[in-house]
Amino acid sequence: MTASVAATASPRSPFALTEDQRAIKETAGEFAAERIAPHAQEWDRDKHFPVDVLGEAGDLGMGGVYVDEQYGGSGLSRFDAALVFEELATGCPTIAAYVSIHNMAAWMIDAYGDHEQRAAWLPRMCSMRRLGSYCLTEPEAGSDAAALRTRAVRDGDHYVVNGVKQFISGSGYAGVYVVMVRTGEPGPRGISTLVVDGETEGISFGPEERKMGWNAQPTRQVVFTDARVPVGNRLGEEGDGFRIAMSGLDGGRLNIGACSLGGARSALELSTTYAEQRHAFGSRIGDFQAVRFKLADMATELEAARTLLWRAAAALDARDPEATRLCAMAKRLATDSGFRVANEALQIHGGYGYLSEYGLEKIVRDLRVHQILEGTNEIMRLIISRGLLESDS
Repeated sequence: MTASVAATASPRSPFALTEDQRAIKETAGEFAAERIAPHAQEWDRDKHFPVDVLGEAGDLGMGGVYVDEQYGGSGLSRFDAALVFEELATGCPTIAAYVSIHNMAAWMIDAYGDHEQRAAWLPRMCSMRRLGSYCLTEPEAGSDAAALRTRAVRDGDHYVVNGVKQFISGSGYAGVYVVMVRTGEPGPRGISTLVVDGETEGISFGPEERKMGWNAQPTRQVVFTDARVPVGNRLGEEGDGFRIAMSGLDGGRLNIGACSLGGARSALELSTTYAEQRHAFGSRIGDFQAVRFKLADMATELEAARTLLWRAAAALDARDPEATRLCAMAKRLATDSGFRVANEALQIHGGYGYLSEYGLEKIVRDLRVHQILEGTNEIMRLIISRGLLESDS
């Protein structure tokens, strides 16, 4: 290409969405505005898990966003998924986050299962007529996931599973549990992954946890007592489980970051409206420099976090060797920024922000846990720092 031709060409921004991506974003946004947002505060107050609305999301292709179309999925990219989850979270971060967790479980089956496993489990998961849960964390194994103790002992064509999983979203309602178990030696090499039917004899659930936020999705222990799971339900080989679990978390971190952006974006929009309408000392509070600067910083933080999240999603789609590090960066920045923006939005509203009817305090409560789950933000810093220091190389 000559210099003169290059100079007159219209370059396309790497951040410009395609027509299909704009349609995906619009569909998710409309669903959030029409079917989630009007009920979000009621669901939070009543601790109601809207299974029927999740089924409607499944009908729109949101139950298997990046699952192969052959098995009922939408076959979209991680970049596309980031658009979906940000939009869903504008309606309710709690519901969007559960849909993300369900998608992570479905993707693990799609990515690591054989044809029979995928055909057996995925169609109903993609329609969200059968919900999924991801079971890694245990009472004594949170950030140190490789220390998990739930054990699966081979007995002929079955594994006998005993142990307890902690903080499991959707537990008691899910029909499919993707469970990391110990089949071998201590440490990560002794971990395998089983897909466990929710109706398996020997599965029980603890009481619903009483939480600061995320009240519209159930969080309970999953208890396995001599639960017999067919060997044919294992994803990959024995010993592959830790690698499978960690690969699932790369995408989960992007999704939860996107959920933080969506919740915080709603908080920012509420704040700009409030700043235009609320008067104090004879002027709109939006005319005060302190408020204007606060809004400017909030918008800038969200835009910066979104840019990094999109960069990380593109890297994961491209199987870039730096994807895990970038996903950790994006998760850390998006969840920290999202919570900070929501908290500033509450401050702008003053005493009204503390009232549940304004919706701000719910967003703050919901977004706080995003800095903890899918790997705490302290763990994200450890992942990011690997390779930066000579001693880690």
